[in-house]
Amino acid sequence: MRIVVGMSGGVDSSVAAYLLKKQGYDVIGVFMNNWEEKEEDGGVCTSERDWLDVRDVCDKIDIPYFAVNFAKEYMDRVFTHFLDEYRRGRTPNPDVLCNREIKFAPLLDFAMSLEADLLATGHFAGVEKRDGLYRLLRAKDENKDQTYFLCLLNQKQLSKAMFPVTNLTKAEIRALAREAGIPVSEKKDSTGVCFIGERNFKRFLSEYLPAQPGKIVTPSGEVVGRHDGLMYYTLGQRRGLGIGGRGTCERWFVVDKDLNKNQLIVEQGESSPRLFSTSAIAENAGWIIENPPCPIGSSISVTARFRHRQPLTPVTVTPLENGNVHIEFEIPQRAVTPGQTVAFYKDDECLGGATIDRTERKL
Repeated sequence: MRIVVGMSGGVDSSVAAYLLKKQGYDVIGVFMNNWEEKEEDGGVCTSERDWLDVRDVCDKIDIPYFAVNFAKEYMDRVFTHFLDEYRRGRTPNPDVLCNREIKFAPLLDFAMSLEADLLATGHFAGVEKRDGLYRLLRAKDENKDQTYFLCLLNQKQLSKAMFPVTNLTKAEIRALAREAGIPVSEKKDSTGVCFIGERNFKRFLSEYLPAQPGKIVTPSGEVVGRHDGLMYYTLGQRRGLGIGGRGTCERWFVVDKDLNKNQLIVEQGESSPRLFSTSAIAENAGWIIENPPCPIGSSISVTARFRHRQPLTPVTVTPLENGNVHIEFEIPQRAVTPGQTVAFYKDDECLGGATIDRTERKL
């Protein structure tokens, strides 16, 4: 069986390739270049360093490798959407879209062109066929579970997916890499948005969207400061507001945005009722089994995550006719943010996901 491994230059995908080779599969490594911009600090592109790491790993474990460039596809399918969402004052999660639109789209197509049977990645997730349908399952290491980022995959994509490290902890992965002499065994995990990495986010975003500074106000309209542009702030944020020495001396938090007036609305105290909501409408729902888990207009009790690594929380989901879903929270949720992904679960299975459109505040 031939398996193509999507390799990032990190330890997870490297160990995935190593394990598959050790198990006797015909393994090919493929590195994706989705972003061609140079870094701020002197012009070395992160992807160039990662590509060198991929080459070193593949040479070490003795597998062939390729590099493919999907920068145009990424710009068209992911980054354009990312900018559109920020223009709307929302906070998108491009990593979720990248998996559906890039890794398991043109990369999967490329793998199939190499006559591969499956595309493997270093994601912490499981896939299993049950009752004739492919299911996405949570990983053994709950703290590293990445089904949240894979929740928009469909049956065709999941039928070709393989996640070799899902039953390993991060410590076990690094130990395997050290034992095998894999060069990236101690490489630091990547953080941040996929194409931004650890660069200054505000500086990066300002290169693509014009900032419109404005007033920071309280819910009553009192001006307490100035913001650099609404796109730089998200609900629940407390850092970088530049407000101090006022009112109760508690920390200030972003509780809303007024796009029409270009005002950032803040309030003191992390338990501010304005940060909590009891329900939400999410749009463009995608279901892994390609049908809602219950009939349109009826409801089902499931659990949900509104951000990566957030503990699962009980919710009631009602699919709507327009492809949206209504989500009722059993426990009021803090800082549920328009533009972010919500992923739905039943026991160990990820059912799918949607994009938060708006919350309904009742506290």
